[in-house]
Amino acid sequence: MDIQRIVRHLFAPYWRLGRTFPRETLLAIEEAIRASESMHAGEIRFVVEGTLDSTSLLKGQTASERAIDVFSLLRIWDTENNNGLLIYVLLADRAVEIVADRGIHAKVGAQVWEKICREMEDAFRAANYADGVVNGVRAVTQQLSKHFPMQDPRRNELPNKPVLM
Repeated sequence: MDIQRIVRHLFAPYWRLGRTFPRETLLAIEEAIRASESMHAGEIRFVVEGTLDSTSLLKGQTASERAIDVFSLLRIWDTENNNGLLIYVLLADRAVEIVADRGIHAKVGAQVWEKICREMEDAFRAANYADGVVNGVRAVTQQLSKHFPMQDPRRNELPNKPVLM
C-alpha cells in the first residue's frame, strides 16, 4: 500500500481539475480530436480524472486498470469497426494511459502507445497540460492515419468532447 499515493488522492482538491483543464483547454482538445478524426477511421475519447475513490485506492488500482474500467464504462469498445481509443489521464498521479480497441491494438503495439503516454507525462511535469494533450492526440493521429485511413462515408460514433471525472 502506497500511503503517499493515498494521501495525494484523498487530499487533492476537486477544483484542481478545472484549473488544470480550463474550458479553453478542453475546447482545444475537442478541436484536436475533431481534426484528428477527419484524417482516419478511428474514434478517440479523452478522459481526465482528478483522483481515484478511496475503495480503488485501498485496492491499489493502477491508472492502467482504471483506464480499462473507463474504456468499458464509456463503451468505447462499442464501435462498429472496433476502432475506439481512449486517452486517459489520472491527474493525481500525473499518469497517462492509452487503451485501444482490439482492431487498433492488433496493428499498433503497446510500445508505441507507451511512448506517446510518456511524452504527455513529460509535458505534464512541466505543467504544460494543453500542449501535452494536443501533441498526444497528434501522435495518435499519425498512427491511426497510417493503419486506419479515412473511409467514406464516415460517421462519428463517439463524442469528441473531453470528459472530466
